[in-house]
Amino acid sequence: MTRLIVAAGGGGDAVAATMLHAALYGDEDRAVILTYAWDRLLIDPVPGPRGPANFTGLEPITPSVWTVPAGARPIAPAGSTLPRLAAELPHTFALIDPHHGTEGLTRQLEELVDHLAPESIDLLDVGGDILARGDEPTLKSPLADALTLAACCQVNAPVRLLLAGPGLDGELPLDDLRGLLGTLVHTFTAKDVDTISSVLEWHPSEATGMLAATARGVRGTCEVRDAGLPVPLTDEGPTLHEVDLDEAVSRNQLARAIMATESLDEVEAHSREICGYSEIDYERNKAAWLSEQPPAKLDPAAVWTELEQFEAEARSRGVTHTTFRHITEALNLNGSQRDGLRRLLIGGRPEQYEPPLWRITAEA
Repeated sequence: MTRLIVAAGGGGDAVAATMLHAALYGDEDRAVILTYAWDRLLIDPVPGPRGPANFTGLEPITPSVWTVPAGARPIAPAGSTLPRLAAELPHTFALIDPHHGTEGLTRQLEELVDHLAPESIDLLDVGGDILARGDEPTLKSPLADALTLAACCQVNAPVRLLLAGPGLDGELPLDDLRGLLGTLVHTFTAKDVDTISSVLEWHPSEATGMLAATARGVRGTCEVRDAGLPVPLTDEGPTLHEVDLDEAVSRNQLARAIMATESLDEVEAHSREICGYSEIDYERNKAAWLSEQPPAKLDPAAVWTELEQFEAEARSRGVTHTTFRHITEALNLNGSQRDGLRRLLIGGRPEQYEPPLWRITAEA
């Protein structure tokens, strides 16, 4: 049997799809995980999502869908975590190409369904921004989720919308999501996390990292992203809910607006009109700013000094945990230094590592 799982926002949603598959379906079959190659600027210095033309070594599965095997490589200067995911996880990763809008993505899905005849089709979102109206002040990245939602609701096959870790993406508050959640499908446990534990050691996803941490019992408040958003880590963090697909579409204004789009430019234009921005514009502006900054040096002595100050300020905000992505940006380091920073901190203070998060210790 083959299961088709659509990672609504790409990135960490694709990692969470592996944990989902193990928890719900076991090891008797394999999944095809359809996902964006969109790793944000920490991994990929090129703004926006990558398409097939940005890789070498892809393998065709249908006329408009390509798989990303372990031997595939992004063409410089682009970056992607997908080849490494393909090397370390047991499933097939297929590439969403969003450059032909919702009509193009719907076509990709229909081809996959015809080719695979999957036992089930799940649309998975970690956090809940797929349920955004579009005008929420905390919403930061609606485009990818709205596009997959718009395509999935037009496929002539049953699609189940699953929401993991409500509120963990820092986009919609948990209180706003509670009334929208349907049946509790599963509560992830530490055993479920074992399937992706090696990936969590290097993958930068914050939402899926917090999903795994809450499944392991971590509780508190985690500060994330460059803006330092506080995300509560609660007993609801490791839950997985089914959400009515039609209700999600009726709520998501951007998804409804882009149903007939034929290009990513059109999708962006609708996002600017409905949400007031395009997250790809944000990436373009940030990439331009980063390109003008002098290369930073990972100086261990300076890191420890700056970390002490960062942690003191975080404690004053009631923060108990943070991500290595956030520490990297808070210390004005770049994405290429994240792994070195992570090794330095874990090696120096292993007691503060609560995989995959960094614990802010109480003041001595």
